[in-house]
Amino acid sequence: MCVAAIGIVLPTLFSQAQELTGAVIDHRAKLLRELEGIEVEIKQFETQIEGKRKEVASFQRDIDILDAKITKTKLEIKAFNLTIQTLQGKISEKEKNITTIVSKVNREKLSLAESLRTLAEYDEVSVLESLLAYEKMSDFLGDIESLYTVQESLQNSFAVLRDTKKEEEVARDDFIDRRREQSELRALQELERKQLEVQEKERKDLLKITKGKESEYKKLVVDRQKNAASIRTQLFLLQGSPSIPFEKAVEYAERGSKKTGVRPAFILGVIGQESALGSNVGQCNLPTSSDAKKWRSIMKPSRDHAPYLRITTALGMNPDSMPLSCPMSVGWGGAMGPAQFIPSTWELYASKVGSATGHNPPNPWNPEDAFMASAIYLGELGANTRAGEHTAAAKYFAGGNWRSSLGRAYGNQVLAKVEKYQSQIDLIQGIAVR
Repeated sequence: MCVAAIGIVLPTLFSQAQELTGAVIDHRAKLLRELEGIEVEIKQFETQIEGKRKEVASFQRDIDILDAKITKTKLEIKAFNLTIQTLQGKISEKEKNITTIVSKVNREKLSLAESLRTLAEYDEVSVLESLLAYEKMSDFLGDIESLYTVQESLQNSFAVLRDTKKEEEVARDDFIDRRREQSELRALQELERKQLEVQEKERKDLLKITKGKESEYKKLVVDRQKNAASIRTQLFLLQGSPSIPFEKAVEYAERGSKKTGVRPAFILGVIGQESALGSNVGQCNLPTSSDAKKWRSIMKPSRDHAPYLRITTALGMNPDSMPLSCPMSVGWGGAMGPAQFIPSTWELYASKVGSATGHNPPNPWNPEDAFMASAIYLGELGANTRAGEHTAAAKYFAGGNWRSSLGRAYGNQVLAKVEKYQSQIDLIQGIAVR
């Protein structure tokens, strides 16, 4: 290609790259604006639902609440789609960044290899042989200077390679975090879809049973209030631990509540949500698991291997057979028992849990210890007030990322479960539902 042609092509390619980058930025901005609008609508429906709950119980009130919940859930699912799309763009950028860094590493490796070959050639000849090979001392000294230049080049290459490898590690960790967030969003979105199905069925059943008549609705309310006995015998499903009667779960939650001020229904809601995350909970490290699903592979080595061995050793358990959470396609798993504490976090709370339950050492797979651990942790996150529950749930799941759609959606799903558990607790205690 002639120089003139190159002069024409390069600006064109640069212009196209600029246009592509601008299009990506514009698309992301559009997605974010749409997401902000949806989140405003979700807040409006949340306010509407809360307002309706304060009204006197009636057929129309319950239908209005269900309608608002259904619309809100549909908006949540749409918000998930937008967030996942936005995240996919960031993941693609991370992939490109990693590719660029890897290319840089490879270039430095080639440069390093060339410098090492040159240095090896110098090493093969003795100083006396080198000196005798030159007619002029100035030529010999020039070669000595070249040797120093090679050595300096080697040092520079090593430094660049070290820095670039660190940069690559940070980029890969960030990439894995984004991928994990995307997987978690998809899991929560699937739970939202299931919740939507339940809400739509509940609305359909309510219309079918009552035929839209207030008198029939009141009969239904009375029938519900007679169901305390059946609720007592319902099982509270715990992944990675034996399921227990709902009334026993309430008892454990009440003990945690007395210790921390976190209401029992909220403790049940969080543990119920953790168990509802499906394959992420308690499906790895089973006796039948492959090596890829054993604790050494699924846990973050630097963070959780040593604590996990200390915990299982203290409890006299086989570390190779205790059920643990699986990674959500990327990232790390290894969370233990109903409350889904990772080993390093469990160790931080073990003494507090043992002091509260009297178990020394406490067992993360034991429901009583797990409920107490959740209560203590949630209390520290601010769940000992109604106003702090949503934020505490979001932090429980998403940590420092609690303000994101991921944290907010998790908090919403927990509070939906809390509402159900609170009504069941009220029935068990003989309190009429409004």
